[in-house]
Parts: sequence; C-alpha cells; structure tokens
Amino acid sequence: MNSAADVWASVLEILGRDLTPTSITTWFDDCEAVDLKDSLLVLHSVNDPTDFKHDVIVSRFSEPIRNALREIFSGDFDVLVLTQKEYQEYCASKSSERDSCSYGKNFTFERFIVGPSNKFAHAAARAVAEAPAEAYNPLFIYGDSGLGKTHLLYAICNLVQSERPAFKTLYVRGEDFTNELISAIQTNRMVEFREKYRQVDLLLVDDIQFIAGKVQTQEEFFHTFNTLYDAGKQIVLTSDRPPMDILRLEDRLRTRFESGLLADIQPPDYETRVAIVKYKAAQYGLNLTEDSYGYIAENVTSNVRQIEGLVKKLIAYRDLMQGEITKETIDRAIGEIKKTFAPTPELIMQETASYFNVTVDDLKSQSRTRDTVTARQVSMYLMRVMLDIPLKEIGSYHGGRDHSTVINSVQQVEKQMSKSSQFVDTIKDIKANITAKR
Repeated sequence: MNSAADVWASVLEILGRDLTPTSITTWFDDCEAVDLKDSLLVLHSVNDPTDFKHDVIVSRFSEPIRNALREIFSGDFDVLVLTQKEYQEYCASKSSERDSCSYGKNFTFERFIVGPSNKFAHAAARAVAEAPAEAYNPLFIYGDSGLGKTHLLYAICNLVQSERPAFKTLYVRGEDFTNELISAIQTNRMVEFREKYRQVDLLLVDDIQFIAGKVQTQEEFFHTFNTLYDAGKQIVLTSDRPPMDILRLEDRLRTRFESGLLADIQPPDYETRVAIVKYKAAQYGLNLTEDSYGYIAENVTSNVRQIEGLVKKLIAYRDLMQGEITKETIDRAIGEIKKTFAPTPELIMQETASYFNVTVDDLKSQSRTRDTVTARQVSMYLMRVMLDIPLKEIGSYHGGRDHSTVINSVQQVEKQMSKSSQFVDTIKDIKANITAKR
C-alpha cells in the first residue's frame, strides 16, 4: 500500500465494521484521498458545494478515521478534510511543487543506493542530468514498481535545477498529464496547456504507460514530444515495462521512445538490499543488529518501497512497545508489510474498468454490453488470482453477485486466455497497471 487511495480504501473497510453501508455511502461515496504524506491523510468530498459533508465528516468521523489509520500504520496518524476552497488552493500548491520537482527535493543521486541491478540506469540518469539533451534523448527508464525510477527522475531534476537555475523543468505523472488535458479541453485552455508542456528545457514523465489506450492523450503527447525533441530539449520517461510491452501504445510513440536510451532497473540483489536496509534504518534512527539487517534483506526482496515501509513499521513497534526489536517483531512486521502491499479490490476494479473504458459502477451494474461483461469477468478473475479473498466477497464487490457467477466469470476468462494470446497480453497489461499503482 503506497498510495493515498489504497490507504483510504483500507480506512473505509475498517469503518465498515461499525458503520452501516448506508452511512458509508451517504458520507463517503464521493470522498477522495487527495494526498498521503508524513503522518497525514488528506481527504476531500468532490460533490460538496456547501461544505456540508466536510463539516459532518470533521465533527463525527475524524476520530474514527484516526483510529483506523492507527490500526493500519501501528502509530499515530492525522487526517485533514479540505473544504472546496481549501482543495483548490491545495491542488494549486501541490501542482507547483511537482512541476518544479521541489516535491522530491530529498531524492538525490547521493541518496540512491547503487548496485548491479540499477547501476546502468543510475549512470544514464546522472549523464543526462550533467549534460541535458547532449547524450541520451529520450532516456527511458523501466522496471517494476518501487525500485527507484521516481527517485532517479527527481535526482535528475534536482541536479539540473542546482547547476542550471535558468532551466525550465517540469515533472508530471502520465495519469496527471491525461487529467490536465481533459481539464484543458473542458475549460477551453488548450493554449495554456501546450505552452506549459512545450516551452520547457527538461520534461520528466513518470509512469508514461498510463497514457496508452487514450487516443487524444497520445495524440497530444506525440506533438509535445516532437516539439521538445526538435528544439533540442531533454525528455526523460519512466514506465513499469519497456515500450514494446506497452500494448496499447501507438507505434509512432513507441518508435520515438525506443529511439533514445532504454535503461532497466531490476530488483536489488541481497547485498544491495542489505545496504538499503542499513541506509533506511540510519535515516530514520533505527539501530538493528547485523543479523537483523541480513534477515530483513532475505525476506523482503521485491522492492525498496517495502523495505522503507518495514523500517517505519519497526520504528512504530519500538516507540509503542518501548522495547528491543526482536526476530518475532521483525517477522510480524514483514507479514503486515507484505499484506499491506497487496492490491486492493477497489484498485483492481478501477484499473480494469479504465482499461475497457467503462466505469466501476458499470462493473457493479446489470449492464450486459460486451465491454462491460468482459471487464466485469476480468475484474473477478484478477481478484481471484491476485487476492486471497472468498468467492462470495469477490461477488459482493461486483454488485452482490453470487459465488457461482464468480466461478463462471473466472472460467470464461481462462477459456478466452487459452484461445487468444492477445487476450493473455490484455490480462498482463491490466495486472501491470495494477502493480504499478500499489
């Protein structure tokens, strides 16, 4: 669990133990997680023009939400619920931070732990930062979630801003690029949108794979890419997979992404994981034995983000229990972290619906259109293979369907996968999108 949306989904699940489904729907159906930073979860009710829901949530539910956060993180956490005006101001300030890369000011090359699995990507990123648009343009860094791609993006941006203050730098996530484009079209502000993205010296796009399948977004990014490239400006992209594996990416974009340097990041080896554990522990003031460092490195193998989450969990245990960190404590923390980083049912439904251009509500409805039926069956299948939850619970997420319907859906997807390699690739693509957002 590394996103505000995932944390909020877990909070709602905990609140559901004491609140009725009607109460959950009434007060939280349009309540979205805006941000998660330090020990604060930021929320906002989208359809709340008079701030009525805001006032009720603050007065009646702030403490239950804090209690739920404490259960999730094993430590004190606070919640901030924004009014409409506060939300607009907050988004404006966050956008400014992200655009300038100051949001990731602590992510530098010096703080990036280098090992055999990421040495090439690190060297390529450093070369680009030291000589933008002179060596590798575009630079395309790819690898699984939590391995340090975003860290390298921020490191490039921070070094460029330090050594070339006059450079115009811009960081954006692929999903945010799409959302900004939609907003610009709706408000008739395309001129400002294009000026923002086509008049920079350094453009860094995180998780570019999320523009795949979005026709208008790909069209706009194609022209943005060409404008910057032709002007000799540096472009750096990250993705959870190489361009050739982004299935719904247009060929003209794929060839441009592949025209520069491709650099992959693999999961860190044992020695690198030990170094990362030691660095993160020192960073957060946690002292462990050498055996403990090795034990953690042996058991947390997938990504750096999990290691950092584990260290924070151990700090919470130490502070709350006021005792030494034992092997039993580490085992408990490892189990909770691995469970925490599993995708939520809501995330699976969201990414599946998005892939098939339907809504999550469509998945829960009685609609029998072809795309909706396929999306619903795929969503059930992915919950079955990615989550350890009962068939009845899977059905409940999809409009209260019974276990026999879930079984049939899973079988239909498996049957289709056995007949079509293209459908197998579709399932892989959706799973990759889900994994990238954990």
